[in-house]
Amino acid sequence: MQRFLLGHGSGQPPGQLVEDCLHQIGDVPDEANFGFIYATDTLASKLDDILVALKGRTGIEHWSGAVGLGVSATGQEYYDQPALSIMVATFPEAAFRTVPLQHADINQFIGATGDWLKNDEAYFGILHGDPTNPQAPALISSLAMEVPNAFFVGGLTSSGAVNAQVADTVVSGGISGVLFSSGVPVATGHTQGCTPFTPKRDITACERNIIIELDNRPALDVFKEDVGEMIAKDLNRIAGYIFAGFPLPGSDTGDYMVRNLVGIDQGNRLIAVGELLTEGSKIMFCRRDGNTARQDLLRMLTDIKGRINATPKGAVYYSCTGRGRYQFGDNSEELKLIRAELGDLPLVGFFANGEIFHNRLYGYTGVLTIFC
Repeated sequence: MQRFLLGHGSGQPPGQLVEDCLHQIGDVPDEANFGFIYATDTLASKLDDILVALKGRTGIEHWSGAVGLGVSATGQEYYDQPALSIMVATFPEAAFRTVPLQHADINQFIGATGDWLKNDEAYFGILHGDPTNPQAPALISSLAMEVPNAFFVGGLTSSGAVNAQVADTVVSGGISGVLFSSGVPVATGHTQGCTPFTPKRDITACERNIIIELDNRPALDVFKEDVGEMIAKDLNRIAGYIFAGFPLPGSDTGDYMVRNLVGIDQGNRLIAVGELLTEGSKIMFCRRDGNTARQDLLRMLTDIKGRINATPKGAVYYSCTGRGRYQFGDNSEELKLIRAELGDLPLVGFFANGEIFHNRLYGYTGVLTIFC
């Protein structure tokens, strides 16, 4: 099977959603051996039943996926309703391994797959993580360090219910996913949803996630100067609009990670951010900009198309819950823009509570992977 097979739908009971998806997929080839599955969080309690039904009807035992506040398919976004997005693929049997749930460390997986990991020089993985597990970022980093030349993408589940993942079975509480060898060629990229608009500053004094000084001056004083009088005069309105950006050391693309501003202490002139800090690191302030986000998405799509040397088979896309309808518009505009550039390429994904790209946890980004 060359082109992956796609099925998606919404607004029906779980059993009917499975039927609708399988009807769109059609006859599943005997060689098909892997499935991607993404479900809105309203289906979290039924995910076991859905997975059992899919395994029974397709004969496919290996599945990877997650629940989200929204899920996506080719040109379509689903929110606030039961929705399911499924893609069926064929990979060489020796070219992939399921990453079962890793809750506290990754030693069990590394021990069980050590021989397989010696067979190749580079690996690509898709990971799903539980945002309620504070060890999730460290688990991602540990796995990347232990796997030769690893490159991971994915996202943290977003849910008002159970933060369920699928790694052949339904799991929760840690990280899980799938790891591919170089026998599965891919092209991947990511796009930012927030734009820096201030100079880079040195964090000269901090404590945990609290910025005390920037460039040896009170942090809030510098912040007010940087963001301008119109914003600084009403700090209660910056939530969801102004963010902290942390440039990545050694990046030759100007890459940066975005974190929320979580508090301002005007009396002590302090700023709290959603990241543990170290003195000497750099910070800049960013703002959400729908037009710039759209332009950067187009930039990423142009770049990734230029790196594809074969006919694409399918794709996965992980976007932040703060993007989608909130930044691009209500009518599936983000996914329609991707379809306009890539055509009707089979695509599935979900809206995440943090996005994984190149082994780091981002926010307000979109991460696209195309299987070639």
